[in-house]
Amino acid sequence: MNKQRLSFHADGTFKIVQFTDIHLKDGIEPERDARTLALMERILITEQPDLIVFSGDLVYSEETVDPKATFRRVIEVAVQAGTPFAVIYGNHDTEKGVTREELQAILTEYELCMAEAGPGEIHGTGNYVLPLFNHSADRESAALYFVDSGEYAPAAIGGYAWIHSDQVAWYSQESAKNRERNGGVLPALAFMHIPIPEYQEVWQSGSVAGRKGEMVCCSKVNSGWFAAMLEAGDVMAAFAGHDHDNDYIGVLHGITLAYGRVTGHNTYGSLQRGARVIQLKEGERRFETWIRQEDGSVI
Repeated sequence: MNKQRLSFHADGTFKIVQFTDIHLKDGIEPERDARTLALMERILITEQPDLIVFSGDLVYSEETVDPKATFRRVIEVAVQAGTPFAVIYGNHDTEKGVTREELQAILTEYELCMAEAGPGEIHGTGNYVLPLFNHSADRESAALYFVDSGEYAPAAIGGYAWIHSDQVAWYSQESAKNRERNGGVLPALAFMHIPIPEYQEVWQSGSVAGRKGEMVCCSKVNSGWFAAMLEAGDVMAAFAGHDHDNDYIGVLHGITLAYGRVTGHNTYGSLQRGARVIQLKEGERRFETWIRQEDGSVI
């Protein structure tokens, strides 16, 4: 797998489409899966992104006969579009019949895949950072962080997993390396599947736009990733999935916290299916974002 270099266009833009909670089940209500895949294809034709981010729960492994084949069906959408893609895992991808390591091995077969397994000595599979180069492709201009937010907490605690302290330390180290290598802080985005507890806080602060149709299903443990991002000063915004009825976006202490938009039809949620689109501007610490819905409308 020879990874290509991600670069801004000559007009200074770089566009990302975030698909989240695709929940392909392969065989259970196949017409819903077909509708999901068609939706993704249509959004890619409309938006023409430079990178696709699959931010977890690509498949619902517990109700899938062959999770590996189903996973490939999702990835094939990016391959057919000819678009580089990144992957992080959710809590449903590897519950049954497949491991994160096995899915990661599948990803190595795809030339357009930008995802990495990440350091073996820390929690999770798929902790990695991708540099975005300037339009001349000769120096780094921004960074994208991807973190495996895990599956479930130990039974004694209950609820969902948290981003562990070794992952937080890894992020801080990578951020410091970026700063040192580039002679200053580069603007960055971060992606995870399960939202962090600060998503609840940003909703309560009132400086939000979008909808909250369910509780924030974050971990019961706050491991300090938000504080690490705040201290490093590079991450402008973090994007999560997981909560299908939430799509809001808000700013907390200068960092934007945003949900994607649920993409899959074979799962719960009353929001119209779609994707979040994020557009960065070269050399600037800002971005634009919108949601492209299934009916073609934008919010």
